[in-house]
Amino acid sequence: MKKEKKVYSFATRLSQWVMLVLFVMMSALAIFIYYITGSVLLESEASTIKNSMKSAERSISDMMSDVMVATDNNVFDIERNLSKPDEMQAIVERIVKQNKHIRSCGISFIENYYPSKGRQFCPYAWRSDSSEVQVQRLGDVVSDYLNSKWFKEALAKDSAYWSDPFVDGHDGKTPLVAFLQPIHDQQGRVVAVMGADLSLDFMTEFLEEQDSLTEDAMLVAPTEIPLRSYMLSQDGTYLTHPESWHIMKGNFFQHVKDYDGEEGMAKNAIKEMKEKKVSNSETDYMMMINRTPSYLFYAPVKGTDWILVVVAPRVVLDFMGLVVGLFMLVVVLIIIQVTFLVCRFVIKRSARPLKVLADAADMVAQGHFDTQLPSIKYNDEIHQLRDSFENMQQSLATYVEDLKTTTAAKASIENELEIAHGIQMSMLPKTYPAFPYRNDIDIYGQVTPAKAVGGDLYDFFIHDEKLFFCIGDVSGKGVPASLVMAVTRSLFRNIAAHTAHPDKIVTALNEALSDNNETDMFVTLFIGVLDLQSGHLSYSNAGHDMPLLLTDDEVIVLSCDSNVPAGVVPGWNFTCQHLEMKTGTTIFLYTDGLNEAEDIHHNQFGMERMQQTAMNASRTPQQFISVMREAVAKFVGDAEQSDDLTMLAIQYKK
Repeated sequence: MKKEKKVYSFATRLSQWVMLVLFVMMSALAIFIYYITGSVLLESEASTIKNSMKSAERSISDMMSDVMVATDNNVFDIERNLSKPDEMQAIVERIVKQNKHIRSCGISFIENYYPSKGRQFCPYAWRSDSSEVQVQRLGDVVSDYLNSKWFKEALAKDSAYWSDPFVDGHDGKTPLVAFLQPIHDQQGRVVAVMGADLSLDFMTEFLEEQDSLTEDAMLVAPTEIPLRSYMLSQDGTYLTHPESWHIMKGNFFQHVKDYDGEEGMAKNAIKEMKEKKVSNSETDYMMMINRTPSYLFYAPVKGTDWILVVVAPRVVLDFMGLVVGLFMLVVVLIIIQVTFLVCRFVIKRSARPLKVLADAADMVAQGHFDTQLPSIKYNDEIHQLRDSFENMQQSLATYVEDLKTTTAAKASIENELEIAHGIQMSMLPKTYPAFPYRNDIDIYGQVTPAKAVGGDLYDFFIHDEKLFFCIGDVSGKGVPASLVMAVTRSLFRNIAAHTAHPDKIVTALNEALSDNNETDMFVTLFIGVLDLQSGHLSYSNAGHDMPLLLTDDEVIVLSCDSNVPAGVVPGWNFTCQHLEMKTGTTIFLYTDGLNEAEDIHHNQFGMERMQQTAMNASRTPQQFISVMREAVAKFVGDAEQSDDLTMLAIQYKK
């Protein structure tokens, strides 16, 4: 009986050597491991400060964004009611009541705009210390705003912007900053300036609270951390400061000095702050601030020219980290050098057979499938690898040929699908504005297939001063759905050319799609005909999701009769409904790829979330669809798109 050869495991021999080396090295490292705590503490504290600063910057940006959105949302209401001066007071009062960050708000009209109201007219509302909203005319507080610099500058700019800081003219002590928004009449002339004021005292309190939270999150006792956060204007003027007399008077840049002879560091830091750059681990500056060696962190505040600055003393953040870091660096370098030399010798000696086999494998990788494989001395895993590689070598040539054939076929299919996608997209309207020569209608549509080609469609055209439009969703996905989509779109165009009754168009489509429908595919449709002269809308729904009707102050679901989808029941009697569209009304049509969009937890976007998004969105079709698309994309996140997504918005403007 033949004696079996004893197997000597390569992995075992290599592991024994490596474990021996690591045991010796890690024993040495264990003696010094407690020193790592200092370095970890330093990094943790710096990271805590930066994260806190980012959080504060986001909160302040959101706060200011709320103010800007509040003013933007009311501009249309103000301009629409310019003929009603008494309505202005109610609007500014509502703005202050509904927005907790707005300290006060006023609408300053140009001289003698309302003769009955006198030379100057400025309805004004402010929130008192007791949080009660009070109203009056600004002219009763400020004698003549018409000749003030800010008012003239706002009229000249004719655009929204944040003003320079100023002291509240009402109580003469509260520092404020205002978001100024021009108001236009129907001829496009600037007739007033709306200002929404944000209290700098409020931001000072917010930053002090943020500093307190940062100190609580750090490992060093808060009493040992004189951490300070400041909000600065672009020229370095304090907008916030724990000592109120610094606000709008002191300048932070004057307090920043070079440290340890590093000429230009303060100058570079100030330059970067003015250029709206963000400090990071490579550009944090160490300098003298208020006679104290300190680290400087900074970031611009989004949407403004302001700078958020955090000053942290070096004695807390740097000393322990520097000492521990240098010591650990020396120790680790020594250990790494020794470990490298020892392991390199051991592994090189043990892995020599692998080097020979790797050279042979490289020749095979270059296409030399007949390369002679080396013999292996030891009967271990490397020998087994050599035998397995020999078997793989024999089948590799056949596999490569099969792979070439499969790859060529796949490339052909992908190319055909790409061509099909281009053809399908070319059938849908894609030039906007769709009717640049008309000012009575604004329309915008967008389709995003879940696959290369899809089954969603939309279309519109004008004939005899009537806008014909439709949106549809074919059952299924991919190539079959795209073919039915193309047929449906062509049928809509052909049938609508002969009748302006949407129910008759749907009926004819249903009969055409039902005929010889062996695949049992169907299409949900919404077809409308809008008389551009009168605003009369007639529509017929074939099993499609009900559209949204958007007015200035509400979002409602358009009532639709229950009808089956087209292509299901031949001879179905589709109903026709009617609606009188008012000027400025927008109708929003969509497929179920919107309201049934799912996140990674299979939660749906839903009608309620869709209506909330629509309520806060612009009524301009393109902007509205952009906001809706961003909202559903944010909701879905990393989840894969499961269905085609199509949206169409039409605004009647006559």
